[in-house]
Amino acid sequence: MPKALHVYEVLRRPIVTEKSTALAGQGKYVFEVAKGANKPQIKEAVERAFNVNVTAVNTTIMRGRRRRNRYGRRTGPAPSWKKAIVTLQSGQQIQLYEGV
Repeated sequence: MPKALHVYEVLRRPIVTEKSTALAGQGKYVFEVAKGANKPQIKEAVERAFNVNVTAVNTTIMRGRRRRNRYGRRTGPAPSWKKAIVTLQSGQQIQLYEGV
């Protein structure tokens, strides 16, 4: 049984990139989520935080890239993080990008 997470602990931040902005036109929104969160928890968190109906959740773990210092020496990897692409019912949207 997965650990119970609060709604605001599941969603970390929205991912705002060119690709995620293009997906928003299709009703898909991208978030960084807690690494231990599962799909039902992510679905519930988005529905409760934004008052929308979620039809699908796709997740992936983004591997941390190697960091370098200014002399080219490797200092170790950046931490890995989890990304969720949330699909909403047609006609619904999340007002994340207003005024950007």
